[in-house]
Amino acid sequence: MPQPHDDRVPSEPATRRVRGGEWPAVGLSFAYFFCVLAAYYVIRPLREQLTAAVGSTQLPWFYGATFIGTLLLTPVFAWLIARYPRRIVVPLVYLFFIACLFAFVPLFAQPSLIGPRALGMTFFVWVSVFNLFVVSVFWIFMSDIWTLEQAKRLFPIIAVAGTCGALAGPTLTATLVNIIGVAPLLLVSASLLGGAVVCIVLLGRWARTHGERRFEAAHEAAVGGGMLDGLKQVFTDPFMRNMAILLLLADGIGTVNYALVVDYSGATFTDAVSRTAFAARVDQMSNVLTVLTQLTLTRWLLPRRGPGAVILVWAVVSMLALSLVVFSNDPHAPLALGLPAVAIALIVSRGLAYGMAEPARHSLYARVPRNVRYKGQNAVDTAVWRFGDTAIALSMNALRALGVTTGSFAAISALAALSAATIGWRLSRRVEAAPPPQAQPATP
Repeated sequence: MPQPHDDRVPSEPATRRVRGGEWPAVGLSFAYFFCVLAAYYVIRPLREQLTAAVGSTQLPWFYGATFIGTLLLTPVFAWLIARYPRRIVVPLVYLFFIACLFAFVPLFAQPSLIGPRALGMTFFVWVSVFNLFVVSVFWIFMSDIWTLEQAKRLFPIIAVAGTCGALAGPTLTATLVNIIGVAPLLLVSASLLGGAVVCIVLLGRWARTHGERRFEAAHEAAVGGGMLDGLKQVFTDPFMRNMAILLLLADGIGTVNYALVVDYSGATFTDAVSRTAFAARVDQMSNVLTVLTQLTLTRWLLPRRGPGAVILVWAVVSMLALSLVVFSNDPHAPLALGLPAVAIALIVSRGLAYGMAEPARHSLYARVPRNVRYKGQNAVDTAVWRFGDTAIALSMNALRALGVTTGSFAAISALAALSAATIGWRLSRRVEAAPPPQAQPATP
């Protein structure tokens, strides 16, 4: 009879990056995440140009519609994973989005079929839902095939693939759009998702024969339960409630910083070319910082000190960057590299969020029961995230009407970072001190 597996592997150093038998799965995980993020970033420019055609005044409605879309799809995913095994549900999610991409092709080829405005609204909402679900399911699958000890070693390496995909996707779009046109780019994105499906199938086979979780009972079976379990867990399960709060605080940091930079860009640059060049520079510097932290600090700190230390460093450094805005006489005046304080704060917080906080946060799910891992994690990473976007955007509009300034917004965001550091540290200590869960057979 198989014995419950212990996360610890005392025969090898805890900080050794990739062990011999893990290399095939690490390579497939890397390719999987690369394909997912590249597929998204290939079509992201299509969304942005449609949004520009509709107008920025409609963005609050877009955010609200996206939240409703994720809120509706979250129980559907929970229903599927409750009744069908992992090997069916995870590929099915990506096949569904591939089918949607094919369905959009004729609409982009002939926008008059439904009109540019309707296409812009529909595609914005769909891409925003698509992005969250494909990334959420990726991290759920990762935390289901890797143990906590493996996640701390391997997630910083695997996360680099997402950044590579985020860089490759726009490059593909910029290179191909003048050759094949706009509509065929949807097929390029679909092909990349097809590559992700191949990786999922091969990873599932590896996990069944070589993965350390193969010793757990029902390690890839249907998890059972109800379709609303994930949303309920956000309110009733202490771990999931804290993870939801942690994500909302992180979303507060990112969304506030993004809004402040948008305001700066609109007030400073008078033409679309200058605004685009500035945004590209911010994105480029954020991505470079993400890669550097993934390959150095996170890769060193996560396996040695655990997720709590990584989240703590991310939050504290973000607070320091935000303090530049809070205490600056003019947060729009150029500082380092000719960038204002608001842009520096965004670059630092965004680069460290994806380079440090995300792999650390997702590694915590590797120790929780599968029902929580699949349903609660998906609810937090989709519905809760989009709720945060909507709530924060509306709150900022209300506070602006009351005269709240840029420095005050930065101070609020710094308080969110301080709260995130406290919650992340305590939650990590609690999770790592708990014994690994013993999986039970799924409910028929």
